[in-house]
Formats: sequence, structure tokens, C-alpha cells
Amino acid sequence: MTTEVRNPQAIQKEGNRSGLLTHLFNIYRLAWKELRSIRADPIVLILVAYTFSLAVYTVATGASAEAKDLTVGVVDEDHSDLSRSLLTALNPPLFKRSVIIAADDIDTDMNSGRLIFVLEIPPKFQSDLLTGRQTSLQLNVDATALAQAGNGALYIQAIIAQEIANFRAGREAALSAPVNVVVHAKFNPNLYAHWFSSVIQVVNNITMLAVILTGAALIREREQGTVEHLLVMPVVPAEIMLSKIIANGLVILIAAILSLKLVVEWWLKVPIAGSLILFVTGATLYVFTVAALGILLGTIATTMGQFALLAGPILLIMQLLSGGATPMESMPVWLQYVMRIASPTPHFVAFAQAVLYRGADLPIVWPLLAAMAVIGSVYFAFALLRFRRVIFGI
Repeated sequence: MTTEVRNPQAIQKEGNRSGLLTHLFNIYRLAWKELRSIRADPIVLILVAYTFSLAVYTVATGASAEAKDLTVGVVDEDHSDLSRSLLTALNPPLFKRSVIIAADDIDTDMNSGRLIFVLEIPPKFQSDLLTGRQTSLQLNVDATALAQAGNGALYIQAIIAQEIANFRAGREAALSAPVNVVVHAKFNPNLYAHWFSSVIQVVNNITMLAVILTGAALIREREQGTVEHLLVMPVVPAEIMLSKIIANGLVILIAAILSLKLVVEWWLKVPIAGSLILFVTGATLYVFTVAALGILLGTIATTMGQFALLAGPILLIMQLLSGGATPMESMPVWLQYVMRIASPTPHFVAFAQAVLYRGADLPIVWPLLAAMAVIGSVYFAFALLRFRRVIFGI
């Protein structure tokens, strides 16, 4: 009879491997339980579906004050080369193709809402301009659409001034100018506001739901008393936390990806320039970070009402000072440092804009990913400490 002598280090490695598999299996079973509870809650499913579909669309299109597809009529009583150049200068995408109307039709067309602007060009306008005599143009504006009318009127004044300057200078003078400034708007050629607001709304919704769903899942178990069932199970606090983060984060990531492809890219026609896989990688890291924050808030609050009162101001600050609503450069320098150190949201907003708008690759955005990883590690460690103390009493 022979006796097998095993290396103690091999035995320890086998035990560590078995322990790791046990932890992973526990996380898998707990995460599956969380997913089943989400599936059984129609309110949560409706909230997630609405937040990443209609909410994104309405925010991107419902509050637009930009001049786009505005209707312009021109009363041309001069019939000169200059009047025809003014007519052709008012073109898409800022305006619909301008139309020639009679002076008697101004009130009728504006009262019916067919035209927002009417430009009146008086007789002998070009000749008066060339001879140096005082002349004027009249721009009628329908001010019921106040924001668009104001912005559109400014655009029309700038276009008219440019066309008159070009006409008076002449081609030879324009060619002899020492500097010719040509402006090219990259990544958003027509300066559409919804290209920016739609992506930022997806980012804000990821932040909001990651905090609310994970924190609410913990609060719900504490209120219903089911958290005591976890205390008698052979699981550790980190497994419970990771399962809640993974389950809720998975739902949020799937909804965010569908929102980018179906709502932003297909419905709103906003082009996605960068790698969606890279964005999902960064979004996964960000969801882990803010979900850990949700768990932390869930350990501080004892009821759903307290959690709502606690999460509301924090989410508001994170979103308003993230660089998505206003540029980070417009904030005080000390506040910029505070937000970049304490919050992962400024890093994720910069990451999302770089990848989705400018098509940035990993060598460009890796510092932002590293910053989110460091902040997420701190959040998770502090949330785990609170979770062990409050829930497990350790």
C-alpha cells in the first residue's frame, strides 16, 4: 500500500481555486435572483424603458431654441443682382428655401403661420447702396416663437451684412485680402443642439438609474425584511454587493446600448463616430462606480423616502457639475479639482464625448478610464465597509 504525499503549496492553490469558484458561483446565483426580481417588477421595467427611449427623445427635441428650417419670405421690389444674392443666401439648414411673395401677402402669410420672417427689399436698393445714399431693409418677425425668432433674426442680419460687404468689396478686393478665414465646424457641422443633448441625456440616465436601482434594491430588502435571509446564507458581504451591482448594471447597460443605437443613431439621426465596444467598456466601469455609490447611500438611509431625499441632491450636483450641462472651464478652478477628484461623472462625460463624437481610441481615453477605476475602487471599498457594518454588524 502506497501513501500519496501532496505538496502543501499545491493543496493551498487548489483550495484557493475552489474558494474562488465558490465566490463566483454565489455571485452568479445572487445576481440571477436580482434579475428575476427586476423582471417581476413592471414599474422598474417601464421606468428603464421610458428613461432610455422617450425621455431621451423629448429632451433632445422638445426644448430646442436653435434656428432650423425656419420659413422666410422675400418681397423683392428691386430685382437687382444684390437682391437676388440675398434671396439665395437664406438657405438650408438654418432656413427653408426662401420664397418670393407680394407685399400685399405679408400679413396673410404671417397671420396664418406659413412664414416666420419676411424681408422687404425696397426699390433702387442696389443703386442707392452703390451711390452712397441712405437706404434700409425691413425684416418682419413673428415673435410668437420667441427664442427661434430672436436667433433667426440675428442670423438673417449677419447674412445680410456679409452679403452686402461682399457685394461692395467686389471679387477683386476679396481676392486681394491678406487673410481669408474659413471656418469648419467638426463633429457637428450644422451645430445641431440635439446631437449634444441626446448623448448627454443617455449619460445622465445611466448615472441616475445606476444609483437609484442599486440603492433601492438594498432599501427594499431592508424594508421587507428579506435581508435577514441573506445573513443566514453562506455568503459574504462583497458577494451580495457585487451581485446587486452586476444585475442592475447589466440592465442599465443593455438599455443604454439600445438607446444609443435605436433612439440616438436611428431615430434622431445622430452619427456615432467611435467604437461602441470601447464606450461599453467605459460605461461598465462607470456603472460599477456609481452603483457602488447607490449601495453606499442605501446603507445610510433606512427607508425609501430617506433614500430619495438623500440621492436627489447628490444626483443633481453630479449632473450639473459634470461638464455636460455647462463646460468645466466655466466653473471655478477649485470646484473643477473637487469634481474631478470626488466624482466619476466629469471623467465619463469627457470619455463619452471623446468616443462617441470624435471617435477617440483607447490610447487617448485611457487616463479617463484610469480615473474612473480609482474613484470606483474608493467608492466600493467605503460602501463595503458601511455594508458590513450596517447589514452584517461586522
